Amino acid sequence: MNNIITLDKISKFFLTNKKITVLNKISYNFKKGKIYSLVGPSGSGKSTLLNLLSLIDKPSKGSIKIANKNVNFSDSVSNDITRANKIGIIYQQNNLLPDFTALENVYLARLSIDNNKNKAVDDANKIINKMGLGKRVDHYPSELSGGEMQRIAIARALINEPEIILADEPTGSLDQSTAKEVFKILYKLKNLNRLIIYATHNRFFANMADCKLEIIDGNIKSINVKNK
Repeated sequence: MNNIITLDKISKFFLTNKKITVLNKISYNFKKGKIYSLVGPSGSGKSTLLNLLSLIDKPSKGSIKIANKNVNFSDSVSNDITRANKIGIIYQQNNLLPDFTALENVYLARLSIDNNKNKAVDDANKIINKMGLGKRVDHYPSELSGGEMQRIAIARALINEPEIILADEPTGSLDQSTAKEVFKILYKLKNLNRLIIYATHNRFFANMADCKLEIIDGNIKSINVKNK
């Protein structure tokens, strides 16, 4: 059995003047070695689901297992450790720290595992070089193009060699040509021991996934599953 994330009747709702249900009793198994795309209109719950999977947010009801272990959403310390060791997150707005260089943005993420700065810097240099940006390590985000910033954001997400990569509209702010380059990098990250899930509004990129999932009325519908 190669399920790495198991959702059991996950619901997420918000209480304002009335109860707003975003996700409604979702049960689903995400498997290692697969790439999943999440589609659906704005406000359908794609980002909400990714926030739950990344342990940034907690469900209103239901449970989540990661690597066969129940997530205790009351144990923030344990969840921070799980996130640092197992989960890499790529955002639409790259969220790079503007006052830090490309190298610093990446190696700081490595320090969440231990305080070995020399190892962190070495690993950061290697992964930035793999992204083809070895000559840009000392540049600040404001000195990088949109595509370069997103590649640095991917490097930051990858430095701890996560088993799970979550990306929320990772190319939403890029032109089509640059977006294709970023997705080529994302797809090269696929391996038998890794799960990749990304949300997108782009039909072309959505159809590249092994499994395309649509969120409709707070639930998940599998549109296609490829045997890859």
